Amino acid sequence: MNYKRILLALLFIPVFGFAQDEVLFFSYFKGNGEDGLHLAYSKDGYKWNTLKHDESFLTPAVGESKLMRDPCIIYGPDKLFHMVWTAGWTEKGIGYASSKDLINWSEQIYIPVMQQEETARNCWAPEIIYDDVEKQFMIFWSTTIPGRFQETDAIGDDGYNHRMYYVTTKDFETFSETKLFYDRGFNVIDGSILKLDNKYILFLKNETRWPEPEKNIRWASSANIEGPYSEASEPITGDYWAEGPTGIKNGDKYIVYFDKYLDKEMGAVESSDLKNWKDISDKLSFTGGVRHGTVFKVPGKIAAKIIKNYK
Repeated sequence: MNYKRILLALLFIPVFGFAQDEVLFFSYFKGNGEDGLHLAYSKDGYKWNTLKHDESFLTPAVGESKLMRDPCIIYGPDKLFHMVWTAGWTEKGIGYASSKDLINWSEQIYIPVMQQEETARNCWAPEIIYDDVEKQFMIFWSTTIPGRFQETDAIGDDGYNHRMYYVTTKDFETFSETKLFYDRGFNVIDGSILKLDNKYILFLKNETRWPEPEKNIRWASSANIEGPYSEASEPITGDYWAEGPTGIKNGDKYIVYFDKYLDKEMGAVESSDLKNWKDISDKLSFTGGVRHGTVFKVPGKIAAKIIKNYK
């Protein structure tokens, strides 16, 4: 009996609207991000299982703080996994590494994306996406530059007043100059892009704290990956504080996962039209200490090997 073939068949039952040769993975961090990259997988998008007994797959090695928070991973057309992460609370750059199999990683590098801004306080929650029009990668994140957007300087926690910025690269050796990515007049963080057939959906967090807290997830859209993006929608999350949105298309529905960070649990909402959203948090099952991370698809052969060796 060919047990390997049976295992592959069980893994790739297309119950979640994806190709049979892909498996959903979730990259995340624990604690303060000091121990590095954690991974989970799912066959249906609702029940998630941690790998390697919820231990780290990669220890952070760059930046002054040497943390690995908010890890974002994509699988590129070069058949490499590309990962970016928050390297520390007060860094002017972000971490980057690549891998063929999610197990063995390249040397980590530090990308000083905000080094040119003398007063920049941070580079938080970087995300990466491939631009198949320009054949390049785009990396975007949130930074506070005191005094840059004075009208909202007083509405964030501890004086933070974020806007989103971005760079592009073809080879991760040379990068474009840093540009402003998203500013719609409010404190914004935790951007994540979902590419659809004819547009890009930017999920984001309204980070406003004062005079009344927002702390919710919204979305904006654009016909171009670099924008400009529209005004943000009304909140799609409920009466709780949410952060770290990451979205997927499931058949004719959209699912956005997020971190209910005060409740110390993961949540999700679902929609068929991007306008009417239903909270489906009660359908989720996450083992381990999953926090802010990114959902991504892994080719079947690679996924099967990881699950077999680290389940």
